[in-house]
Amino acid sequence: MTFLRLLSRTKLYWGLAVLFAIGVAFSPVTSKGRNIFLTSGNLSDVLRQVSITGLVAVGMTMVILIGGIDLSVGSILALGTVLAALLLTQPGFTVAAGIALPITFLVAMAGVALIVSFVSGQLGTGKSTATATAIHQGRRRSTLSAIWLPLAAGIVVAGLLTLWLASQAGSQFGMPGVLIAVSCVGLAVGALNGAIIVSGRLQPFIVTLAMMVTMLGLARLVAGQDSAVVAVYSGTNATVDIDLLRAVLWGVLPVPGLFFLAALALFMVVLKFTAFGRYVYAIGGNEEATRLSGIAVMPVKIATYAFSGMLACIAGVLYVAQYRQGKPDAGVGLELDAIAAVVIGGTSLMGGRGSLAGTLVGVLIFGLLTNILQLHNISTNVQLVMKGLIIILTVLLQERNLGQIFASLRASPQAEAQDEKTYNKLEETP
Repeated sequence: MTFLRLLSRTKLYWGLAVLFAIGVAFSPVTSKGRNIFLTSGNLSDVLRQVSITGLVAVGMTMVILIGGIDLSVGSILALGTVLAALLLTQPGFTVAAGIALPITFLVAMAGVALIVSFVSGQLGTGKSTATATAIHQGRRRSTLSAIWLPLAAGIVVAGLLTLWLASQAGSQFGMPGVLIAVSCVGLAVGALNGAIIVSGRLQPFIVTLAMMVTMLGLARLVAGQDSAVVAVYSGTNATVDIDLLRAVLWGVLPVPGLFFLAALALFMVVLKFTAFGRYVYAIGGNEEATRLSGIAVMPVKIATYAFSGMLACIAGVLYVAQYRQGKPDAGVGLELDAIAAVVIGGTSLMGGRGSLAGTLVGVLIFGLLTNILQLHNISTNVQLVMKGLIIILTVLLQERNLGQIFASLRASPQAEAQDEKTYNKLEETP
C-alpha cells in the first residue's frame, strides 16, 4: 500500500523517465553508432527549445495557483519581441523608446518605493519598547516622512535608470538596457491585467482575452505596416552583445535555458519560503476566507499577474536573440502551450494546488516528446495530435478520474438493465 501511494505521488516523474527511456531506446544513431538522442548537443537543444515556453509557464503557474488564467502572455511576448528588436536596431527616440522609457521610469519608481517602504517597516518592527513608544508618540510627524522617503528614493533611482537608458537611445540599445526596459513593460502590462481583474471584479478569462487582442494590435502598430518582421543582425544593425543571450555555456548549457532555470529556482523559493507564496496558495484555495483572515488579496493578485507579464517579455527578448527577429505574431498559441505544461505538471485549474517542480516536468515532457518526434521526421500535424492526447491522458491521471471512467463504462450496461427493470415495475403498478 505504501509503495502504491508513493507511486501515485511520483507518477509524473515516472512518466518523464519513461519518455526519456523511449527516446534513448528508439533514437537514431550516427555512422559511428553513437546515440543521437543522448548527445550533449541534442539535450542542450531540448533545453533551449523549451526555455521560452518554460519562462511563460513559470508565470502561468503562479497565476493558475491563485485561481486565475492569463491568455495575454503570447501577445505580451510578441510585443516584447517587437520592442526589443526596434530598440536594438533603430537609434533615436523612436516609438519603441517612447513606450519603454516612461514605463521603465514608473515601474522602477514604484518598485524602489515599495522596497524602501518594506525595509523601513521591517526595521521599525525590530526596535525596543522605548523606541517604539517614542515612534508612536511622534507618529503624526513621521507620517509624511514615511510616505515621502520611499517616494523620493524611487524617483531618484528611476530617474538615474531612465537617464542611462535614454543615453543609449541616441545610438543603439545594448543587451542589458533592452532586458531592463522590455521587462518593465511586461511588468506594467501584467500589473494592469491584475488591477483590472481585482478592481473591476471581472473574470480573468475575459480581461486577459481582451488584453491579448489589445497587445497584439499594439505590437502590429509599433512594428509598422511595412515592417511586420523586424530583422536583427548583431554587429551590423544591432550591438554584438545580443549574441550573449544565445550562447552556450561550457558547451552544454544554453543561456536561454539558464534564464528559465533561474526563474524557476527563484519563484520556487518565493512560493515555498515567503509569505507571498503562502498567500498565493491561500487565495487559490479559498479567496474569500483568505480575505476575511486579514490578508490583502488585491496586491498579491496584481503582483502575480505582473510577474507573469514580466516573464513573458523576458522570453520575448530571448526570442529575438535566438531567431534574430521581432514579430507581432511571435507568441501565437504560446499561452495554450504554457497552460498545457502547467496542467500536465499537476497544477489544478481551480487553483490552490500545484508546484513549479511539476511545471518543470510538464515543460520537459513537451520538449522531449517534440524532440523524439523530430528525430524520426514525424510531421508537425502528427505531433499536435500526440500532444493533445498526452494532455488529455495526463489530466485524467492527475485528477484520478481514469479509473472512475473505466468503472462507469463497465457498470453502464448493468445500470441500464436496472433502470429498465425499475421502469417496468412502475408500469405494472396499478
